[in-house]
Amino acid sequence: MAKQNSPSLIQVVKQVAEQQHSQVTEIEKNKAVLFQLQAKFQELEKEKGSILLETRTTEREIYLQDDAIEMTKQHCENLEAEVRALYSENLKLRLDAEAVQEEFEMMFSRNNEYREKIKAHKHLFWEMESKMPVMIELVKKKAVVQELKTKKEELMHDLQNPEGSVIKQVQEEIMLLQREIMTLKEFISNKTDLLDKERKIHAKLRKEIEVQNKRYDAILKRLHCQLNKLYSNKRQWHWNIQQLEKRAAELRKCLGVAALQSSM
Repeated sequence: MAKQNSPSLIQVVKQVAEQQHSQVTEIEKNKAVLFQLQAKFQELEKEKGSILLETRTTEREIYLQDDAIEMTKQHCENLEAEVRALYSENLKLRLDAEAVQEEFEMMFSRNNEYREKIKAHKHLFWEMESKMPVMIELVKKKAVVQELKTKKEELMHDLQNPEGSVIKQVQEEIMLLQREIMTLKEFISNKTDLLDKERKIHAKLRKEIEVQNKRYDAILKRLHCQLNKLYSNKRQWHWNIQQLEKRAAELRKCLGVAALQSSM
């Protein structure tokens, strides 16, 4: 009986030892799996920390992008207000330029009329001067004086004749001629003074006309300069508006891209 039980006990012990060995092997395997799971868990913890850090960074970037979008919107609004103000100013300047152009055309027309009047006045003055009684009388008196001088020369030639009566007659005629010459000289002097006065008056009128012409020329030059300056400013403002519109379009494009990124 004891002999029969002995092999069975040995088998049992053997089975228990095998079971223990299997359990130890299984435990070792489980430990290895546990170590692997722990390492994986640590990696997941590290990855979780990295993901949280990246999430915070992304949130911070989103906040910064929101602030940038808000600033861009405000800048766009300011640019649109500036564009509207520039457009209003450009419209006002265009109206001012048209008013200056109209004023310039009116001044130019009045100046042309004034020049035509001056030209007509000069022509009338020259015509009247040539027909003045003083001028006609002066020409006649000069002819008389020339004739008297010729006669005087002839008489002086006749004085070489030794006959006394002829000399006396010639002397009397010379005396008469001298008196007449003196009278004519006085008359010519008076007429010359009157003519000088008339010429001084006309010279004064000519100077006044020249002063008026210079003043109107200066006004025309000033109006030309103002008009050129307005056209130059208009071109500069037009270029500024175009640049602002391009900048606003670029900002709107950037705003659209930022909004798209924010929505994603």
